[in-house]
Amino acid sequence: MGVVTSPRLLPRVRASELVGRGWLNTGGRAVTLAELRGSIVLLDFWTFCCINCLHVLDELRDLEREFADALVIVGVHSPKFAHEGDPAALAAAVERYEVRHPVLDDPELVTWSAYTARAWPTLVVIDPEGYIVAQLAGEGHAHNLSILIGDLVREHEAKGTLRRGDGPYVAPAPASGTLRFPAAAIALPGGTFLVADAGHHSLAELAADGETLVRRIGSGERGRVDGGPQAARFSEPNGLCAVPAELRAALGYDVVVADTVNHALRGLRLADGAVTTLAGTGSQYLVGGPDNGDDAADAPPWRPLDARAVRLSSPWDVVWSPAAEAFVIAMAGSHTLWVFDPVAATVRRLAGTMNEGLEDGPLAQAWFAQTSGLAVDAGGRIWLADSEVSALRYVDLEVGGVGTEGVVGTAVGAGLYDFGFRDGAAPQALLQHPLGVAVLPDGSVVVADTYNGAIRRYAPAADGGPAQVTTLARDLAEPSGVVVLSTGAAGGAGGTSAGVELLVVESAAHRLTRIRLPQGLAGEILDAGAHRTQRPVTEVPSGALRLEVVFAPAAGQKYDDRYGPSTHLRVSATPPGLLLAGAGDGVDLVRELRLDPDVAGGVLHVTAKAASCDADPAIEYPACHLNTQDWGVPVRVVTGAEPTLVLPLHG
Repeated sequence: MGVVTSPRLLPRVRASELVGRGWLNTGGRAVTLAELRGSIVLLDFWTFCCINCLHVLDELRDLEREFADALVIVGVHSPKFAHEGDPAALAAAVERYEVRHPVLDDPELVTWSAYTARAWPTLVVIDPEGYIVAQLAGEGHAHNLSILIGDLVREHEAKGTLRRGDGPYVAPAPASGTLRFPAAAIALPGGTFLVADAGHHSLAELAADGETLVRRIGSGERGRVDGGPQAARFSEPNGLCAVPAELRAALGYDVVVADTVNHALRGLRLADGAVTTLAGTGSQYLVGGPDNGDDAADAPPWRPLDARAVRLSSPWDVVWSPAAEAFVIAMAGSHTLWVFDPVAATVRRLAGTMNEGLEDGPLAQAWFAQTSGLAVDAGGRIWLADSEVSALRYVDLEVGGVGTEGVVGTAVGAGLYDFGFRDGAAPQALLQHPLGVAVLPDGSVVVADTYNGAIRRYAPAADGGPAQVTTLARDLAEPSGVVVLSTGAAGGAGGTSAGVELLVVESAAHRLTRIRLPQGLAGEILDAGAHRTQRPVTEVPSGALRLEVVFAPAAGQKYDDRYGPSTHLRVSATPPGLLLAGAGDGVDLVRELRLDPDVAGGVLHVTAKAASCDADPAIEYPACHLNTQDWGVPVRVVTGAEPTLVLPLHG
């Protein structure tokens, strides 16, 4: 079972000071732990690219309301990508995601290192006397945190060490404008554009100029309400897809919306602006959890489920696939692709194991990492911007037999921790957290290379040479979507099509921008360098290393072994030769590893899962939870280093 300790039994360790480049949401002043003494403090180590971190931001909103005068939440932004280290980009993200607590900008990972964080997100609870009482990795801890904070409130109120009152949060000035962090757009039959206006929690129809507001669909308040254009509510909608013309009358809606933070698909009828819910309950599906009945991680991925009764997880984009005869959904929150059959009103998992990473192969075995923008080419291939692995990937479907079969491949991308801005031969090309993708008339693919602020083009192999990546436009503000406006004459695989114009969604600039592609323009070949996520390196010994994942069920819960072992551990390494022994899968949360002394270092990849349920036998329907976390731990092999590596996975 592994080593088990309670987070409330941690040694009494003083919290380290909060050190970084600056602060947001404090009116410009620094915050110290001394001034927070008397309050319960919750540190949220996050980075704004990370979907799990965004889930935690949503979870924290309820805690902020529940313990408004006793709890101070402090976000510690510790970036993964180079773009996230830009203070202007961070300020935009804090605004975009409506963060309502102070945020420390920690680009050098100083505070991250002081608290020995090793994963995004990591949560640290500090009591009113300044001692660390819990450290938790991953998402889905809201219920257990509520119990823990409630216990701390009662304990320190009785001791007289709790100080109630307002925290250091200072609200920013309100923003205005037609669009606010738009995410995607599509062209409508009448020549107008429909925009997923994520920051306004609504849809905006713009005139043909891409600027003039024709109408707004949605009240602008965060929520999930069906109804007419003034009554309907969304929560950060991201993806849009037109319904095939032949299905619109029968279905009763014309556009499918990926309503990301509502964990739902919504249908829009253009004639009157009516909005309906097509799939999702409004609650998030936690990876591997019991929320969807017997749709466990090892269930057949083609099993259809009632669309309105299933919990989804941050659907980011949606596209119609003629091969599947259904809508394909990029389910960012579970690193998978799903299928929505609008006629049968069912959904099913199409591809992905729900593990995060970059692995090609059969649909059911492939790994994705925050599946984002989708597009389908003339041959039926599905193109995918797989953002956390900075990759352009594709899915080829073969319909027949039980469900849909096919394979996943990678056109551009190296893995979770490798990114950059490099054109040239596709195997060596690099992107940085792309979010959008579209197909040009000549069959090449344009990518909204979001964190590079660029539009890139992938041209398939031609004339015996390798596939190529070039840059079509730069200096854009977080482009997140692309619409191909006109086709012109095909220019062949070696160049873009004549007369093509792109409408780019510049999310951080709150606008749509037109880019004209002259005939035969293949784009520039640029090389701004390769990057690797820079985090503090853990020194490990050559030879034997004991890995311990520390887990204890939360108060009132027990291990859930009703359907087999309650824990699972997977270990691998980059480069693979770093591990001489200990790689692979097992149920024990303790693993004896053996490192090659001839390999100087690399990254240990660890995925741990532990299931727990309410322990009281009197509870007829016990609440069950699957605690899961992926770590990528950079390591350096050093003689005489500490022989044990401990990673926390608390319930």
